[in-house]
Amino acid sequence: METTRPTEEWNQPAPQYQDNKKVACGILAILLGSFGIHKFLLGYTNEGIITLVITVFTCGTVSSIIGLIEGIIYLTKSDEEFFQTYQVNKKGWF
Repeated sequence: METTRPTEEWNQPAPQYQDNKKVACGILAILLGSFGIHKFLLGYTNEGIITLVITVFTCGTVSSIIGLIEGIIYLTKSDEEFFQTYQVNKKGWF
């Protein structure tokens, strides 16, 4: 008969979302959202290029609003939720 030992919290592996880019992406999206730098940081090259094209055609107004909204969304998510949504599942927009 096998007995289970109590698990010690300090001896558990670290969460898998250590390379979380939430704060960096959130701040970049708010400050430089019209350039799509936060998209490139997350590895979304196509979405970053689309953001740059939108910036050129709209003089930055539409893409800066999108960047502001995305930055707020990024910063209001928990670390684990951000990691799962944008880094694991690769959700490109909002």
